[in-house]
Amino acid sequence: MTTEPDSDLAATVAAVTAGQIRAGTRLISRIERGDDGVTPILRALFLHGGHGRVIGVTGPPGAGKSTLINRMVGHWRRQGRSVAVLAIDPSSPFTGGAVLGDRLRMGDHSGDPGVFIRSMASRGQLGGLARAAGDALTVLEAMPWDVVLVETVGVGQNETDVMRHAAVVVLLQTPMGGDDIQAAKAGITEIGDIFVVNKSDHPDAERTARYLEDMLSLSQRLHGNRSWHPPVVRTRAASGAGVEDLAAQIDRCFATFAAHPELARARMAERVRHRVSEILRHQLDRRLKSEASPLLDPLIEPVLARRGDPYAVADELLARMFA
Repeated sequence: MTTEPDSDLAATVAAVTAGQIRAGTRLISRIERGDDGVTPILRALFLHGGHGRVIGVTGPPGAGKSTLINRMVGHWRRQGRSVAVLAIDPSSPFTGGAVLGDRLRMGDHSGDPGVFIRSMASRGQLGGLARAAGDALTVLEAMPWDVVLVETVGVGQNETDVMRHAAVVVLLQTPMGGDDIQAAKAGITEIGDIFVVNKSDHPDAERTARYLEDMLSLSQRLHGNRSWHPPVVRTRAASGAGVEDLAAQIDRCFATFAAHPELARARMAERVRHRVSEILRHQLDRRLKSEASPLLDPLIEPVLARRGDPYAVADELLARMFA
């Protein structure tokens, strides 16, 4: 852990908020290393965030997420928008670092100063997002990017964590057969704000799209008070077909939230609650590990002898910490 003098903290915050990519990159590297000294910087940067659009892109492996993002970045750059991409890659089995496949697939924009692409290793974290992704997003949101994209690893429906970090979630789906469609139905309508059937030239693509539309219509009837009805967009990422329609639907989604501030506020409140809970879990875990002997040992002895239970130990610790 390194401490940051006040002058260095102010300089780092000023550099990041001014959009200096090198400063942002160094800070994200410190976050990945687990440097707790960045916390005062992140606290200051959070106050500067909230200006860019944070969009999550999730879906099963092989759905074409990186290829589609590459096309979307190109579309937004032609409109003059700056874009940052945080790609959560699978961890290397040898180094624990990111495999960097997403950077390779987005190489079209490697020399563009209006595009920033950063890969982070998932390190086995559940939910498709690295634990450090929330902190990295705090950095990117404090920079003057018009759009911030978060691409998840690609482990299917377990990636619901992306909802807690992004204002709008795009869920990609590949064309599926009948049995696959039935298997995908549980909870899928709760994940995305916009659904994309990629590889729409596939023979099963239209059936998959109609199934999703029917399922979303049923969900809308069951929750009639919802202001936003998720659309289903057909795309072919390899050729770029459907990308303009997808970008237009994303704009329409943000416009809907702007027209219904109570909806936007409720969604933001849920994201903040999740982020606070995530930070608390990390801090509690670190404290328990660093203070295990004096704090836990007296409470563990009765459990070892079966005179107590771990649930009571957890309750006792919570009572002490929040007394």
